[in-house]
Amino acid sequence: MDLTELHGIAEREHLRRKAIRIHCCTSLGCYASGALELQQRLEAAVIAAGRTDTVEVVGVGCIGFCGHGPLVSVEPTGLLFERVTPDQAPEIVAALDGGPCTAQRGDPQHPFFARQMLVVRRNGGRIDPERIEEYIAADGYQALYDVLHDLSPAEVIETITRSGLRGRGGAGYPTGLKWATVAKSKGDPQGAPRKFVVCNGDEGDPGAFMDRSILESDPHLVLEGMSIAAYAVGATQGYLYVRGEYPLAIQRLTKAISQARKHGLLGSQIFDTAFDFKVEIRVGAGAFVCGEETALIASIEGRRGQPRPRPPYPAERGLWGCPTLINNVETFANIAPIISRGADWYATIGTPKSRGTKVFALAGKIRNTGLIEVPMGVTLREIVEELGGGTADGSPVKAVQTGGPSGGCIPAASFATTTVDYESLAAAGSIMGSGGMVVMDAATSMVEIARFYMEFCMDESCGKCVPCRVGTVQMHRLLDQICAGTATAAEVVELEALCQLVRETSLCGLGQSAPNPVLSTLRYFRHEYEARLCDPAQTEEAP
Repeated sequence: MDLTELHGIAEREHLRRKAIRIHCCTSLGCYASGALELQQRLEAAVIAAGRTDTVEVVGVGCIGFCGHGPLVSVEPTGLLFERVTPDQAPEIVAALDGGPCTAQRGDPQHPFFARQMLVVRRNGGRIDPERIEEYIAADGYQALYDVLHDLSPAEVIETITRSGLRGRGGAGYPTGLKWATVAKSKGDPQGAPRKFVVCNGDEGDPGAFMDRSILESDPHLVLEGMSIAAYAVGATQGYLYVRGEYPLAIQRLTKAISQARKHGLLGSQIFDTAFDFKVEIRVGAGAFVCGEETALIASIEGRRGQPRPRPPYPAERGLWGCPTLINNVETFANIAPIISRGADWYATIGTPKSRGTKVFALAGKIRNTGLIEVPMGVTLREIVEELGGGTADGSPVKAVQTGGPSGGCIPAASFATTTVDYESLAAAGSIMGSGGMVVMDAATSMVEIARFYMEFCMDESCGKCVPCRVGTVQMHRLLDQICAGTATAAEVVELEALCQLVRETSLCGLGQSAPNPVLSTLRYFRHEYEARLCDPAQTEEAP
């Protein structure tokens, strides 16, 4: 494929489109609520109304307002309908001409939408994720073409470095620095100059669904980002590691890879250059520990997913002993926009140390459940109260938990001063993580929340190192005692000491961060622990 053919596809796609597009969300949340039948009924209603010459129904990716699905939007009118049932399909078609409609109207100017800044999710809810032509018509693969024809690998890495992009998988490691390390690393130690690019789609945090949504809604955006990364570091083979619980994402990725190969956008001599890049999918069995990069590598290699000590880091010695670049889904989804609009544009978004936007999954006791993308630096108050709308019943918000089982719980009193960036969240005793954000109301027991996450970490521990394998069990035992009202103050002291031991001595990030929910709830909600302690004197007298 050359540039003329790429632009020809885009032009034909624009000419093919009808004047009015009814977008039916077919991401997994709406899919589970009957979106497939709704889409079919909408198509039938368009035919019945005799509007096929001007109206088309398009199954699109996630619109974001997940708790209000199934969702239907209309371009170019801007109409939005929430919680639509299949029986309301004819009314929605009639509403295009001002007819009556019982479907609940949504507000596109609602703060949930208006306060967002879409970079990664710019195509979500706007294109059909199963048609490469729609992605190309939205300037897809133009960035890859520009990179292959106008930039050297070093210039690509310099662009990503200057943008300030940091890894969106949780730790926030500078992306450009990681790419530079892989680029200068030698290939296969046995002689063959092999390097690999791996996309970590093993999103295992409870309440997190950002990566899944990106893969379902815009799979070509991730493939394009991986291709640009492969060119920059000198890799020819890529792997998409996706957990088996994401069947729709796997289905759409499989189709996207096939389409890209057919159009010459994956494979050999891409865009008539010497660049070759192939991508394969590897399906994980759902082990949380496989989100850790060395455990993920072991799983791809066909071994049990367990971490290994570092160094050497995967950038120097990773998949099959070769230099390996591992970034998560959202990180790769940022690459094409940065190349297209420039590093300086991206660097103006966010804070000086945390550039760009971040996608979050709002869940828990929140009125507006769904996906949001906001600039780094917004406060938790803005996210929870303005975009999220507070709790569904209007009761006070008690805390928000960020970063999944590896994160911490931040009290509502700190929302106004805690901004969403790597440094602020760390100072508050939490982490960014991959982007899960679980809201809790006044009725939530913070001790039981800590026990829930500890049970998760205990079950998901791979068992390789003693501190995590044994320590999480003992921490869970102590939390059980506290919840049951049979613990004394001495058990709380023991719990804190055990948290520090596990954090400092565990092999990988799972064990090192497992104490975070406990330590953060002890820091902000110690009174809830103390209220559950039994009388030490009664404990001593008990038989």
